[in-house]
Amino acid sequence: MNGRNSQKDILVKVMGYIRRYWVYLGISVLMAALTVALTLYVPILTGDAIDLIIGKGLVDFPGIMLILEKMAIAIAVTAAAQWLMNVCNNKMTYGIVRDIRNEAFQKIERLPLKYIDSHSYGEVVSRVIADVDQFADGLLMGFTQLFTGIVTILGTLAIMLTINIGITAVVVCITPVSFLVANFIAKKTFHMFRLQSETRAEQTALIDEMVGGQRVVQAFGYEENAMERFDEINGRLQKCSLQAIFFSSITNPATRFVNSLVYTGVGLTGALFAIRGGISVGMLSCLLTYANQYTKPFNEISGVITELQNALACAGRIFELMEEEPQVPDAENALELKDVRGNVALENVSFSYVPDKKLIQGFDLCVKPGQRVAIVGPTGCGKTTVINLLMRFYDVDRGCIRVEGTDIRDVTRKSLRTAYGMVLQETWLKTGTVRENIAMGRPDATEEEIVAAAKAAYAHSFIKRLPEGYDTMIAEDGGNLSQGQKQLLCITRVMLCQPDMLILDEATSSIDTRTELKIQNAFAKLMEGRTSFIVAHRLSTIQEADIILVMKDGNIIEQGNHESLLEKGGFYAQLYHSQFAV
Repeated sequence: MNGRNSQKDILVKVMGYIRRYWVYLGISVLMAALTVALTLYVPILTGDAIDLIIGKGLVDFPGIMLILEKMAIAIAVTAAAQWLMNVCNNKMTYGIVRDIRNEAFQKIERLPLKYIDSHSYGEVVSRVIADVDQFADGLLMGFTQLFTGIVTILGTLAIMLTINIGITAVVVCITPVSFLVANFIAKKTFHMFRLQSETRAEQTALIDEMVGGQRVVQAFGYEENAMERFDEINGRLQKCSLQAIFFSSITNPATRFVNSLVYTGVGLTGALFAIRGGISVGMLSCLLTYANQYTKPFNEISGVITELQNALACAGRIFELMEEEPQVPDAENALELKDVRGNVALENVSFSYVPDKKLIQGFDLCVKPGQRVAIVGPTGCGKTTVINLLMRFYDVDRGCIRVEGTDIRDVTRKSLRTAYGMVLQETWLKTGTVRENIAMGRPDATEEEIVAAAKAAYAHSFIKRLPEGYDTMIAEDGGNLSQGQKQLLCITRVMLCQPDMLILDEATSSIDTRTELKIQNAFAKLMEGRTSFIVAHRLSTIQEADIILVMKDGNIIEQGNHESLLEKGGFYAQLYHSQFAV
């Protein structure tokens, strides 16, 4: 990770996204200027109208009617300009949000598996969804009020200078106090809003974890503990949110106090000038109106600053995700893996997830085409790690893995992974129809091929019993299917792809014994002539394997077929007899 970005860094990156929508930005600024110009023109007309009221019975009604017509036109054009400005601001804001979400999701797809393994899913989701929403709210308010506010301040100052330099000087002298107050509070609130965002992500992660594992939570009576954990995080979120809001809410009354000083200064100074005949009563009224309009944006901008602090804090978390180191890209001259027969070799492979905790050391293995390689051993010995290395979800620390004599780091990941068909113990189905899930690896598969694969995997019969058969919608992660049915669909998915090599990681662990026997037969047909890697806990499922690798502490301690390993009477024999002890 690149570490936390400063406010300045984040702002520069946000400006990079805004630059893509420079046309909308330009129109918005022009409309803001037009809105402000017309808004500032109305007080001048008001002052002129007041000066036409000379005294009782001495009122220039024709002149006042002409002024009122001008005011009506100015107000109508102002409304149209504000509407167009808001349209442009919305186009910019939600275009930027779309771009950031697209890039963030693309980055997640390119992140190495170790990042996903080391971060909670809820925390990642919170960055892409909640943080981007908060960023959008702040950005939209910034576009809507910041432009008009700044132009209003500059415009009122310019007009006031043309009316009376002395009174304007009073305004300019008091103004810096407002900036100092707002700047001080802004620095405080940025860090608090960042903490709020991080705590909210922690809360999202816990909710995701508890909802996803609700059956286990209830089965083990963990509800009270879950509530205690949630209450603790929720309490921290309440505390940091209150602190952030408290400090940010000080901005508005503080700037209002300074604005009142400005208004008072203009009123007193203007009254003195009016008494001496320096300005007319109409011009004094005009100056007071301008003083009010000049100070109003400071109140709005103080609110914008609060929202922008929150937005920038959220944007910083999003950019941190987007700046994570992606997985090592394919080599520039990476080859497409073709004509795969199933020659796989691991040469002096060493790997560990944590540098100071060794796992696999000096692993050597040579697999010939069509061989069935079973990997067995106690939990944590490195069985699944071998699969991760074969698929290049992780790169080896030392040594190399070759397929058809080529180092897998010299071939494209896509072609390498396409060569394997993989069924894991942990099933995964996307939201969609049964047909779409089966055809995930082959979207162009025909109906006949899909049905044939389902029949081969013994899934066809239960699919036909579903409400809409192959068109039945599957809920999130297959929530409306049993674990065994989900696993059958995952097996069907591999059956349809007809891959060059197979990886089966406890592929039948959730299937009943009778169906498992049928699936084993189906796998036997699928594995004919294909190199296969089988990770198994139940040793009865791998007795027909050509090579059985017995792993312990990341090393192969025994190697051979079922009969030869039993004859040795070593660790494999102990495992086997422990499972089939009478």
